[in-house]
Amino acid sequence: MFEIAIDRDACDGIFACLARDDRFVEDEAGLATVDPTAESVIDVERSDERVIATVDGDPEDANLAARACPPDAITVREEP
Repeated sequence: MFEIAIDRDACDGIFACLARDDRFVEDEAGLATVDPTAESVIDVERSDERVIATVDGDPEDANLAARACPPDAITVREEP
């Protein structure tokens, strides 16, 4: 299991993450978020400042999305 965090203040809507991991989608504000209905997504919590998603499985695509994010708005943390 791992966690994806998106800093909504840092996200500028370039959406490089969407091309790397199909769990990322554009929200109604034109920023990146995680699709709560995507396979392997367990939970998504969203506030004005952050999106925190708990995901099961391999974090490889999420790590690719985080590295592709120009403003470094995405972090991926593997849970013990």
